This record gives sequence, C-alpha cells and structure tokens, in this order.
Amino acid sequence: MPVQTVIVSHAVQMARQKVTMMFTLVAATLFSAAFLLAAGTIAWMFAAYHDKMVAALLFQPIPQTPQVYHIRVSRPRVTHRLRKADAAAPASPSLFAA
Repeated sequence: MPVQTVIVSHAVQMARQKVTMMFTLVAATLFSAAFLLAAGTIAWMFAAYHDKMVAALLFQPIPQTPQVYHIRVSRPRVTHRLRKADAAAPASPSLFAA
C-alpha cells in the first residue's frame, strides 16, 4: 500500500470523526436547550398560576338544597250519570276483525 493512500485514508477517517463529534455536540446542545426551555416554561407557569391552583384545590362547593316541586294533581270525579251513559254505549268494532 503506498504511503499517499494511507495518508488520505487516515485523513478521511479524521474528517469523519470530526463530523461525528460536531454532530454530537450540536445535537447535545439543541437537546439541552430544548430541555431547559421546557423546564423553564413549566416553572414559569407554576409560578404564574400558583395562586389559582391552590384556590382550585381548596375550593369547596356551596351545598345546594335540591329543588322541590309541588305539583297538585286534580282529576275531576266522574258523576254517576256519566258512568251509566258510558256503560250503555255499544262496543266499538275491532280494527283487526276479519
């Protein structure tokens, strides 16, 4: 193997290693930045809404008495005269008679 081929091969390996290291560094930086941004947002929201969360957890609903409906049912009584007329009426023909 000539010396020049070995040097080029070694240079390619070094370049790949540098690209891999740069990619790893950029990926780690982006992940860390995103994680810190998310943690900061959660902390900020907790600080901003802390009072409302505590109030919601301590809230006790006002007991309400159930509504009572007073309904008066009135059914007029059938007089004795109407009962006799109803009993004397002829039976109506059946709808299903053949």
